[in-house]
Amino acid sequence: MDLSALLTSSKTLTSHLSRPNLPAVNLSLDQIEAQSRRLVARQPGTDTERANYLLAQAHVDVSALSDSVAHLNTSTTFSPLQPLQDTDVAGYLRHAHEQNLISTIEEGRKETQEEFYRALEERSQRDWEAKKKRVFEELGGRVSGDSRAIAEHKKSSHGKSLLMQSTVTPTLSLQMQNKMMAYDRVITDFNVARLRGTSYSIIHSFLSASTAIDPDSRYTRVSQIFHILAKITAEPPALPPVEHASAHILNTPLFERKYARAYLGDPSSRDAIALRRQIARGAREALEEQYWDVLERTIQARPTEARLGGDPSVANKVRAFLFLRYYRNGEWEDRIELVAGQPLWARLFYLVRTGHVEEALAEALKFQDAIQHREASFLTHFKTWIESPERKLPKTHRDHLQTVYNAHMLHSATADPFKLALYKLMGKLEPSRRSVQLVTTTTEDWIWFQLAMVDEDEEGGLRALSEVLLGYGERHFDANQQKGVWASVLLMCGQFERVAALWEHQETEVEAVHLAIGLAYHGLLRVPSRAETSDLTPLSLSPASPPALSLSTLVWRYVRQFVKMDAKEALQYVYCVPLSADQGDIGKEQVETAWEQVRRIIVLGNGGPGWEELVGGYRPDGTRFSGVLEQGASLLQLKDSKQFNEQILVRAAKHSEENDRITEAIKLYNLASDYTTVVACLAQALSNTISKPSPEEKDRTLEQTAVDIIRHYERTNKAAGKDREAVVRLLRIREAKDQIAAGRPEVAMDIMESTELIPLSGDVAKITRRAEEFKDLHEALQRNLQTYLPLTMEALAGVHQKIKSSVVPDATRQMTLAALRRKSRSLIIFAGILKYRMSPDIYSYLARLDVEIAL
Repeated sequence: MDLSALLTSSKTLTSHLSRPNLPAVNLSLDQIEAQSRRLVARQPGTDTERANYLLAQAHVDVSALSDSVAHLNTSTTFSPLQPLQDTDVAGYLRHAHEQNLISTIEEGRKETQEEFYRALEERSQRDWEAKKKRVFEELGGRVSGDSRAIAEHKKSSHGKSLLMQSTVTPTLSLQMQNKMMAYDRVITDFNVARLRGTSYSIIHSFLSASTAIDPDSRYTRVSQIFHILAKITAEPPALPPVEHASAHILNTPLFERKYARAYLGDPSSRDAIALRRQIARGAREALEEQYWDVLERTIQARPTEARLGGDPSVANKVRAFLFLRYYRNGEWEDRIELVAGQPLWARLFYLVRTGHVEEALAEALKFQDAIQHREASFLTHFKTWIESPERKLPKTHRDHLQTVYNAHMLHSATADPFKLALYKLMGKLEPSRRSVQLVTTTTEDWIWFQLAMVDEDEEGGLRALSEVLLGYGERHFDANQQKGVWASVLLMCGQFERVAALWEHQETEVEAVHLAIGLAYHGLLRVPSRAETSDLTPLSLSPASPPALSLSTLVWRYVRQFVKMDAKEALQYVYCVPLSADQGDIGKEQVETAWEQVRRIIVLGNGGPGWEELVGGYRPDGTRFSGVLEQGASLLQLKDSKQFNEQILVRAAKHSEENDRITEAIKLYNLASDYTTVVACLAQALSNTISKPSPEEKDRTLEQTAVDIIRHYERTNKAAGKDREAVVRLLRIREAKDQIAAGRPEVAMDIMESTELIPLSGDVAKITRRAEEFKDLHEALQRNLQTYLPLTMEALAGVHQKIKSSVVPDATRQMTLAALRRKSRSLIIFAGILKYRMSPDIYSYLARLDVEIAL
């Protein structure tokens, strides 16, 4: 194909798009663009003029800004403001330095922004996972049982109150059950001591429980946390028994809420400062004891290399440990300075690190001449520092140490790190430089060093250290999957509420709730107000107030796992919620929350003898016995029996009614001496059970309870009136139904006649009067008219059949049958007057039986 043919065919490609009424455009693209620009230029600039007018009112010179933008040269953005000569080296370096600073700042800004959004995403994801886990637990146990949780939730959401919806019991392993039982015994003993008004070493008891389950657990993170808290609270390992002579004198100082005033009060008060000093000292001593344990185990694991010999002294053990750790191939590691042929600085440091300061001083005096030759003033400062109660030197000593440190150690690459660490500790030098090579090699070493450097009079003390550690965050300490390190760090810097991070890990959630109880007992736990409490997380963080931990939320999440199986043990934990009752209005809310949880336990607990042991009950002879709940009422801040009845029993009874636990509700009302409500509930409940064709087991239990209560009320003349009379009649109706089922219609007929509900005399006037009085009967009796009318007629029909087939004289038979016909006729007349109070089927059934009796 030639070029002319291609041109012709190309022109036909758009032939289907052409319209004969439109002119053709024979212009190139450049010509079209030029024409378009001319066309736009002809348009009036009304919008631009209007914008200029508005900007001018705001004192904006649009024309000047337009000229500036038009003449802006972006190519000189990073050029110097003043032109630089080719020989101006200083100016060039200054400009390059400024540009480097600007670039660094910009890169730092970008990295910070990216890090912020990344951390925000991680935090959002973590919060979402935590909330999702809590929701699944509320619905039915662990996250692994999603479908089961949803099914249980659906099943529990119909006809039940919210109280019953969050109590699906998750499956517990045998190991978990053993652990929980060990802690349960501690909580029970703890509450017994509180009832006696005596102190209790609760932290040490938790520590013993954790090691009793697994003897090797004494080295685990959880056991170490309990050990740290015991040192912080200065709690003794054991107290003299109450039976001990003069025990009331020895046991006078109470641990309960001992530190609450200082911890919850003004943080700048003298008591608060003393408490922070005690926290730092206790945490430091705990780390020292733990490190000594590590040292001894290291020596025991390698006795041949340690060469301990027959000297069991502390100094010799430290010598053996240093030999194992820093002596290699016949020589000591670099930078370890030898004094008199010994690594003396390292030995002194490790004696201090393990808490053996007296032994450290004795060791220093042993090498006094050698030390004086190297560091003339060291021994004087060292002795003064050790003998100081607060491990703090006078200012003159510290200034001298600072001078020596600056001159010989600060910039030296060969200074012994342990000597450097000793100087820093004694003089609290350079607290912002928080690490020392070879000294702070582990997290525990680093934390110990920070606590030893803390000074409440300078640099913000423990609170400043807490801010630094919180700035590092959990990822910094738990980066190597060492769960619990972050909790230990928080505990040692006094962030007790944040230790709830333990709860986030399933393997330590049991210890978390007990740790919170121990903190609350010693007054080291701040609880939030009800408005600040979240249903998803027990920890409340607010920029305007210190962290707070909802002990009640933590306790309920724990006890709901076994509240149905062992309500008494669940109650022991709820007794711990009012420990924070001294927090003003928040304390009152805690007490009310504890009451609410007690009522929840009563409603959710399995019925039977165990339930009566919980709430109390009545013996067969009518005497009352108190339950575990009433015996521990003082722990719930319940002042008297009236408050106990109103806040616990009566309100729990109402919740039981709402959850269709009528038998338990009636027993609770009875225990609260609300006899009128008891008989009213009995009448209502029996009204529902009597009408059932075949009663269930719980209906039989309810009826037996009603029999026992009414018998007691009749004997003691309680709750006399219309309700009690209705209960008696309903019970008689049930008895008559049982007799019919047993094939004794004559007994059933006698029982129904004794209720006087149906006139069977045959007197029409009396029948009419009784029908008019029907509206005055108890509502439960009116509602069961369709039950006892057919029942009575069936009894008459049964007696009629027996008489007809019996071998008796004919005259007697005829007389008895005539009496039965009269009674049957009376019942039909009575039913006819009340015909519209029953269904047509019932009336037809009565009429059919009446015909059978009349034949």
